[in-house]
Amino acid sequence: MYTYNLGGKAILITGGTGSLGRKLTEKLLADYAPRRLVLFSRDEFKQSEIASGDPDPRLRFFIGDVRDGDRLRRAMRGIDVVIHAAAMKQVPACEYNPFEAIKTNIGGSINVVDAALDAGVQRVIAISTDKAVNPVNLYGATKLVMERAVIRGNAYSGAHGPIFSCVRYGNVAGSRGSVIPFFLRQRGTGTLPVTDRRMTRFWLTLDAAANLVLDCLSKMVGWETFVPRLPNFKIVDLARAIAPRAEIREVGIRPGEKVHEVLVSVQEGRHAVQWQDRIVILPSPPAPPACTEMLAEQYRTGVPLVDGFALRSNDPTRRMTVEALREEIGKLHNPEAQAWAREGYHAHQ
Repeated sequence: MYTYNLGGKAILITGGTGSLGRKLTEKLLADYAPRRLVLFSRDEFKQSEIASGDPDPRLRFFIGDVRDGDRLRRAMRGIDVVIHAAAMKQVPACEYNPFEAIKTNIGGSINVVDAALDAGVQRVIAISTDKAVNPVNLYGATKLVMERAVIRGNAYSGAHGPIFSCVRYGNVAGSRGSVIPFFLRQRGTGTLPVTDRRMTRFWLTLDAAANLVLDCLSKMVGWETFVPRLPNFKIVDLARAIAPRAEIREVGIRPGEKVHEVLVSVQEGRHAVQWQDRIVILPSPPAPPACTEMLAEQYRTGVPLVDGFALRSNDPTRRMTVEALREEIGKLHNPEAQAWAREGYHAHQ
């Protein structure tokens, strides 16, 4: 099996001051020995926060926006690896600001591909979302186009250019703007609003997301999309785990919101394999012959998915119980979750 060593490499993270960017930074500096790590973002305050104190001398900061192709080209000089995590992510914000979402999530991703090709980096991995599958909102639609643009970037690389792949996963538990911190703050009111009692979502922690991205980055050969096989949960079970005595009030689905999410569609399952602990979606239409041979060699132990397979958040065979959710919430590195966990189990009865 082919494995790429990140040690000694110069790595750039777009959206490097976001939740995932910070966690990747922590893990890369602690465990992977990069030569240089560049955090590319437009948030100078967050960059100054990270830089304050005694920052790692390998760490660099680059103010810029992925919408600015020239700035990206400047930032990628001498870079070996790019992790593309910059995006507009909030569904309502994308719905009400569609042109801005398109400029950032689609135009910015095309700029990342172009800059990587021009700078001669070695590999690019882009972060996607379950909302890109059968999208019903603008955010999902922009990430679907992002995936296509990044994967097809391989067609422009030639024999010695960069390789491009994607990682697709669901909402990160406890991340900024997610439902868990909201429920934790609301539990004292005695009422937890949910948009739909049937709603289900996938479970993934920030630690697990970062580990997944870095592992896929070391194993990718280009053209593939990696998808973890995640457990799922019901939103009402999450509410019961956090505040069992609270009233659950149904308030209706918001614009662009799904009742259930999908990580792998039936159509994608036809050209995907189960490999190690994840699903690898292979390109369709197929990659050029030489690339197809590399993919076949890397994933030769992969098992084709059964006909009609789809990875859905309403699959009862991968459902988390209320007890499992309570235990996992207590492990989150989140101020609200840690305060909740310190109250003790008896406080949630």
